[in-house]
Amino acid sequence: MEEQICFCFGYSAADIRTDVLVHGRSTIMERILAEKKAGGCHCAEKNPKGR
Repeated sequence: MEEQICFCFGYSAADIRTDVLVHGRSTIMERILAEKKAGGCHCAEKNPKGR
């Protein structure tokens, strides 16, 4: 099973690797930050560690 990196948006380590291959760098953090700024973060509810 692939390591889950972002529980809110479902990103895994494999997603980050693929993103780097497609874009030459990972754009996932930018997407996460934009979603958080828009109020789309639910880490406390979705992360099993509660963070």
